[in-house]
Amino acid sequence: MILGILKEIKPEENRVAMTPAGVEMLRNKGHSVIVERNAGMGSGFENEAYLHAGAEIVEKAEEIYERSEMVMHVKEPLPAEYKWIREGQIIFTYLHLVTSKELTQALIESRAVCIAYETIQLSDGSLPLLTPMSEVAGRMAIQQGAKYLERTHGGHGVLLGGVPGVDPGNVLIIGGGTVGVNAARMACGLGAKVYILDTSLERLRYLSDIMPANCFMLVSNPATLREQIQRADVVVGAVLIPGAKAPKLITRDMLKSMKKGSVMVDVAIDQGGCFETSRPTTHSDPIFTVEGIVHYCVSNMPGAVPRTSTMALTNATMPYAVELADKGWKGAMKERPEFKAGANVVHGAVTLRAVAEAFDLEYKNIENLL
Repeated sequence: MILGILKEIKPEENRVAMTPAGVEMLRNKGHSVIVERNAGMGSGFENEAYLHAGAEIVEKAEEIYERSEMVMHVKEPLPAEYKWIREGQIIFTYLHLVTSKELTQALIESRAVCIAYETIQLSDGSLPLLTPMSEVAGRMAIQQGAKYLERTHGGHGVLLGGVPGVDPGNVLIIGGGTVGVNAARMACGLGAKVYILDTSLERLRYLSDIMPANCFMLVSNPATLREQIQRADVVVGAVLIPGAKAPKLITRDMLKSMKKGSVMVDVAIDQGGCFETSRPTTHSDPIFTVEGIVHYCVSNMPGAVPRTSTMALTNATMPYAVELADKGWKGAMKERPEFKAGANVVHGAVTLRAVAEAFDLEYKNIENLL
């Protein structure tokens, strides 16, 4: 199979879908890889490294789409690319379709096979291709929260770890999944008082056994959430419903009860955000203030640390890319059920129920296309 690796064109997105080491693995399997010139530069991978690994370097994204049987991105295709996507071509990337009807419609019209990293799901419910970026985003959430608590950035001037004789800051994390746990570990390491809210008692029992002593687990309900946000210096929104829009857990009215200059980091912004007042921001303009509360809602947080993120992403995606290249999308889906959950739009049909429901479109079970 011919695989194409694109240079990301989303503003300030410096990740790339594959490292030179990944190219070498695919070449060893007998596949061809074409890479858009300078695709890896933002992550510190030179064109020569891809050439040495056996890739062919091409000048334009249009040629990648024209020649590749499978195209790999990090972020979703943007409008400039829609016209190049062709019928039967595999598009393998993060899609987050529930936030964009325009993209969903474009992929339907393309009749391509669109498989989303974020919805590939194992039988235990885990999301293997979302996990590495969730780990990065969770850890970054605390770095950013701590920074924007500084007075010079509009925060109320609290050091999360405190100092002897002065209380540390309070961090509230909504959601005890991968993002939440990684955020909690970072915040605990700084010395903050950390509270994790989750609806699963089983999950909270597990976390109580593995988390540090300055991390406290609470059952998530509206009353507890209202109480905890009044004390919080940093709130991390880490709620995920795979493939669906995130629920709006903190309303605009609730902000009025919070401490002015506290910081909310919405890691769920790729799925629409879990705060009512959230809207996507960028690395160059990352924050805005509502009711005196600083909001950080960058929709590609791991793009700020592209070297780490690209290597972690390639580690996770490579086995799946190899399966698709070796067996084709139908063969891979028949042998590995988790691929079926990754199918979002296939040959003009919406095959992920959450996307169909989000835009009132007809849903088609992927089994009917196999």
